[in-house]
Amino acid sequence: MAPRYALYAAPAPDSPLWRFGSSIIGYDAAAAVDMAIPAASPCDSADWMALTEEPRRYGFHGTLKAPFALAEGENEAGLIEAVMLFAERRRAFTVPRLEVALLKAFVALVPAEPSEPLLTLAADCVRHFDRFRAPLSEADMARRLKAPLTERQKAHLDAFGYPYIFEDFRFHMTLTGALPEERREAIRAALAGQYVPVAAPLSIDALCLFKQADRAGRFTILARFPFEG
Repeated sequence: MAPRYALYAAPAPDSPLWRFGSSIIGYDAAAAVDMAIPAASPCDSADWMALTEEPRRYGFHGTLKAPFALAEGENEAGLIEAVMLFAERRRAFTVPRLEVALLKAFVALVPAEPSEPLLTLAADCVRHFDRFRAPLSEADMARRLKAPLTERQKAHLDAFGYPYIFEDFRFHMTLTGALPEERREAIRAALAGQYVPVAAPLSIDALCLFKQADRAGRFTILARFPFEG
């Protein structure tokens, strides 16, 4: 099966936030190695590895352009060059504050206030790199359509291969998979407590190209391109 690529915002691999997020999910996508889970609540629960299986597949990140296979006629070298050139023209900016929040059934780090530069960056990534994206397979389309989508989100899915873009985009850095309803708030609160020592403004100063060699594997960071505009 063809590899998939994704454009993500991710903290620098030597930063406290990267180490925090990667340890919570038990995987460092920069080094492509497992990480020790914190020996503290809620990560010390017997089923924590199961509860974080989904985010562990993708690595700690915030999505800018969702995973895609390469379109016919495109290749990895061309994508890398396009991402590098795109990043050279962008300016770094800061998201002043993140908070640990519940998004439906899962826990994630999200901006405490809307960030217009972040919304603009995500929208630009969706449009600029869409020529590299192969159409969704029938299986992937069917999987997406299982979720309750608005007509606008269905149109986004048809046009760009992902429903939660533009007006429906919400930047988030996932920390868990879907949680049992009765445990969600307790887990959110415990992770919020663990986040306090590393809480700081988030610098969006690079665009990360992640790669998944095959659907059974995990995403790793293929390249990180600093913003130079």
